[in-house]
Amino acid sequence: MKLKTTEINGAVYAEVRDGKPVYVHDDGKEVPFDAPGTIKTINDRGAEARDRRIEKEQAEARLKLFEGLDPEKARQALEIVSNLDAKKLIDAGEVDKVRSAAKTEFDRQVEALKREYEPHLKERDSLRHQLEHERLTSAFGQSKFIKERTQSPLSLIRAEFGRHFFFEEGRLRAKHQDGNPVFSRANPGNPAEFDEAIEILIDSHPDRDSILRGTGASGGGATGSRTGADGKRRISQSAFDAMSPADQMATALSGAEIVD
Repeated sequence: MKLKTTEINGAVYAEVRDGKPVYVHDDGKEVPFDAPGTIKTINDRGAEARDRRIEKEQAEARLKLFEGLDPEKARQALEIVSNLDAKKLIDAGEVDKVRSAAKTEFDRQVEALKREYEPHLKERDSLRHQLEHERLTSAFGQSKFIKERTQSPLSLIRAEFGRHFFFEEGRLRAKHQDGNPVFSRANPGNPAEFDEAIEILIDSHPDRDSILRGTGASGGGATGSRTGADGKRRISQSAFDAMSPADQMATALSGAEIVD
């Protein structure tokens, strides 16, 4: 992106909006850049990541001391050992019996707990997945950008772009095709909210002109799409063949004409 400037009486000035310099992104969008806010966000994110890493390392170090131990079983084992006659401790056979009995009882209790709680865990996971599915479906259905700027059926947009969204700590987030998170342009350093994220994803999609409404695109960058004098959108056969099945269906439903 580059700084937007204005020339006045031979002098070049940076354009300022709300006290912030305006930058122009590669796609032509103009966004005021909050430099102090961005630096603070980056510093906060770095401090937060550092604190979490330290807490994680400390917790892992503490847990490693008790790795493989069950607190209740360890207590019972200590009681058994303290009550054994010193002479019996010399007898390896008696020690092996105690170990075997403790392991058998431990395994039995673990299996009992799994049988008791496994159905509840499965039900919890099922309800969580259902809730996340409904929240994502609602986000697509209520999106102002999708309603006002796209011409493809909502079901096809949901099928094509739904895989880019996921939930993180209860918040709906988006990721690019390469797996990197979609960051906000209006609030640098922060994840993009749904409407901004879907706009960024559609803008970077190779078939954006068949998805967006009224772009009137033509020429080499329009993926073979043009609008005739009669207002009807026409797409070349080669461009149509290069589309994904979902975009081909969206194009057909939009009333566009396929030409050679």
